[in-house]
Amino acid sequence: MDGNGYRLISCDDHLDLGYLPRDVWTARLPARYAERAPHVEERDGRGHWISDGKVWGGWHGLKPPPSDAPPPYLTALNRGGHWDMSEMRPGNLKLRLADMDRDGVWIQSLFGPITSILADDAEFRDACHSAYNDWLGEFIQSSPAPERFLGVPMLPWGPQSATQELRRLARDGRFRQANLQLNGAEPRISDPAWEPFWSALEETGMILSFHVAAFAGRPPRPDPAAGTYAGTFSITKNFVGAFLDPFVDLFAWGILERHPKIRIVLAECGTGWLPWVVEELDYRHWRLWEAEDYWADKGGIPLREKPSTLFRRQIYPTFQEDHAAMALVDAYGADNLMWGSDYPHPDSVWPDSKGAIERQMSKLTPELRRKITHDNAAKLYGLSV
Repeated sequence: MDGNGYRLISCDDHLDLGYLPRDVWTARLPARYAERAPHVEERDGRGHWISDGKVWGGWHGLKPPPSDAPPPYLTALNRGGHWDMSEMRPGNLKLRLADMDRDGVWIQSLFGPITSILADDAEFRDACHSAYNDWLGEFIQSSPAPERFLGVPMLPWGPQSATQELRRLARDGRFRQANLQLNGAEPRISDPAWEPFWSALEETGMILSFHVAAFAGRPPRPDPAAGTYAGTFSITKNFVGAFLDPFVDLFAWGILERHPKIRIVLAECGTGWLPWVVEELDYRHWRLWEAEDYWADKGGIPLREKPSTLFRRQIYPTFQEDHAAMALVDAYGADNLMWGSDYPHPDSVWPDSKGAIERQMSKLTPELRRKITHDNAAKLYGLSV
């Protein structure tokens, strides 16, 4: 309990590539992919995920060689006093649960290696997604407390593959939500080829999440000669830039209006910018549809519902610390905003989630604070905690 009689639910946490066990793919891919299966190799004393000769990313299961160079960035684990990454805490259920207890969080959502499936071969890439999703279900089931985790499997970026995997996951029954990087969709989500996918979301009741894209490699390191940390601040551009285009498409191409049962979680995108965008969408909608004296002779548009109505009905933004969002909380609707700790990322508020909640929500009513940190997620995911 958080001291107010309810348990915190975090709607954005991670199982990054570096913390996965060696055999995620080698033990689960079909035999025809045995030689191509992503596997760990040691290079220069460090672990790397390799497939088809490509480096997918680092693996933390090897203690790195001693170095006087500072790390390129600090994770929440570093700030929380766990400097030995080879402990693999996020991928160790006992240690992960201990970290959750330390932070006062009862349930975590487990997003995976968001952009790390780098294979060019679409069939192989789809198989890698399915193998990871199978492993994720096994990982949660092996926990001494599986009820404390919400697994978020990954969907391939093509409409046919995404639809097929979504339906497979729905039949599996272990998941309530699946993640698709809408900004990487091929073709764009405005293409009619995606219609079966939107229909499948409604038919299965699966929740769709759209998480900010991660760096394929390390973030750019600061340039001491230039005296700038532009690489670090570019993360802000990544948050908004990656979300804005597909977010607007959801409204502009009538996707949400045609499919009113779709529910979409926006994860780790920052939320303070959303009220202005939705207000701007409402204004454009009014100009094109409601303001008949202005637009009646210019064709209008076929979209009847206000974007703000669709936003409150179908979109669930998450955040870890966002004072702008707290000042504009009425714009989201009391039933939509959801908090997350972002464990164990550099942006995470772990192990001080309670402090972060207090800092940004001290002016909210107890009822609204509870909704944002517990009730909204419990209702969306059908949890009884």
